[in-house]
Amino acid sequence: MDPAPPVPESGLSRSLGLAEVTLSGIGIILGAGIYALIGTAAAGAGNAVWLSFAISAVVALFTALSYAELSSMFPQAGAEYEYTVAAVGEFVAFVVGWLIIFSGIVGAAAVALGFAGYLGSLLAVPHILAAGVLIIILSAILIIGIRESALVAGVFTLIEGGGLVLVIIAGLPYLGSVDYFEMPLGAPGLFTSAALVFFAYMGFEEMVKFSEETTEPERTVPKALMLALAVCTVLYILVCVSAVSVVGWEGLAASEAPFAEVAVAAWGPGAAGVLSIIALFATANTVLLMLLASSRISYGMARSGTLPRPLSRVHLTRRTPWVAIIVVGFGAALFLFSGDIGFVANVSNFTLFVTFLVVNAAVIILR
Repeated sequence: MDPAPPVPESGLSRSLGLAEVTLSGIGIILGAGIYALIGTAAAGAGNAVWLSFAISAVVALFTALSYAELSSMFPQAGAEYEYTVAAVGEFVAFVVGWLIIFSGIVGAAAVALGFAGYLGSLLAVPHILAAGVLIIILSAILIIGIRESALVAGVFTLIEGGGLVLVIIAGLPYLGSVDYFEMPLGAPGLFTSAALVFFAYMGFEEMVKFSEETTEPERTVPKALMLALAVCTVLYILVCVSAVSVVGWEGLAASEAPFAEVAVAAWGPGAAGVLSIIALFATANTVLLMLLASSRISYGMARSGTLPRPLSRVHLTRRTPWVAIIVVGFGAALFLFSGDIGFVANVSNFTLFVTFLVVNAAVIILR
C-alpha cells in the first residue's frame, strides 16, 4: 500500500519517550491479572503453570506484531479505529471503536472495585465510595497532563513490578524443590490454563493509543510494545517458577490470595499485608491507564467526526482531551453500581476477540 499521509499536527502534547511508553505498557499488561490468575491457572497446569504463560506469550506476540506494524503506518490516537477505517471502512471502524471504548470504561470500573476490595481489607471504607474517589482522582491526574500521568503510571508500575520481584526473591531458596513439568491434568490442562492466562497479557494493545503524545511514534511505539511484552513475559515466568517452588501448585490452587500465601510461607504472616498494599498500586495503575486509553480513542473518533465534536476538545494549557476524560470517567463511575465483575469480564473478552480479529485482518489487507 502507499505510505500513510503525514499525521496532522495534534493538539496533544508530544511528551512521551521510549521509557515512558514502555513503562506505561508494562503497567497496563501487569495490572492485577497475574495476582488473580495464577491460582486458577496452577489448578489446571500444575507446576508447569510457567509453561502456560510462555505459550500465551507466543500467541500474544503475533497480535502484538500486527499492532506494531499498524502503529508505524498510522501513529494516531484513534489506533484501532484508524486502522479499521483504512482497511475496511468507517462502519466497521465505528463498531470496533465503540466496543473498545465501552470495554475500557467497564473494565476500569471493575478494576476500581478490585482496588476497593483490597482497600477494604485494610480500612473500613464502602467499596463504591472508594472506587468512585479513585476514579475522580485518576481522572484529575489525566487532565493535569500526559507527562504527569506517565510519571504516576511509571511509579505505580515500579511498585507493582516490585511486588512480583519480591515473589521471585521469596522463591530463590526453594528453587529445584519441585518438578517444574508436573501437569496433573496433562496437556489439556496446560492449554486450558494457557487460554486463561492469555488475558494476563492484555494491555499491549492500549499502548498504540499514546501515539499522538509520543515523540517519533512510528519508531518509538513499536519498540516500546515489544519491550513491554518481553519484560512482562520474563517476569511472569520467573514468578510462576518461584511461586510453585515455595508452596507447590496445590497451595496456589487452594488459595484466594496466592502471592500472599507465598509471602507468608517464605517470610511469615506480616508479609501478606505488604502484598495487599502493592495490589492497591497495581489496581490503581490499571484503572489510570484504562481511563487514559479509552479517552484517547474517544478523542480520536470525535476528531474524525464519528463521535460528538466536544469530545475532541483539548485543554488550552494542559493540552489534554479533558472533555473525553471527564465523560469516560463518568461512565466508569456509573458502572461501579453494577458490581457484576463476571459481566465485565465477558464484555472485555468479547471485545478483545473482535478487535484482535479485525486488527490482524487489517494488517493483511493493508500490506
